[in-house]
Amino acid sequence: MGRKNYNAFIKKQKEEKKRKKKEEKKRKKEARKILAANSETGDMIAEIDENGNIIIEPPEESKTDPPENDLKSEPS
Repeated sequence: MGRKNYNAFIKKQKEEKKRKKKEEKKRKKEARKILAANSETGDMIAEIDENGNIIIEPPEESKTDPPENDLKSEPS
């Protein structure tokens, strides 16, 4: 006779656990959404300098002149 009540008790425990897990998941999702809205993507961007090193701040403006385009045909 006790077996029937035991199954109902286990079922209620599983439902309660599932409900709590769902609420926690929803709370975490909302927290991530708020953090994503507040953060700026500019903070996550890194630059690579001429030596191949990763740097946080952008490099200074062009230090050398841009190379000439060798594909242009010169008039003769």
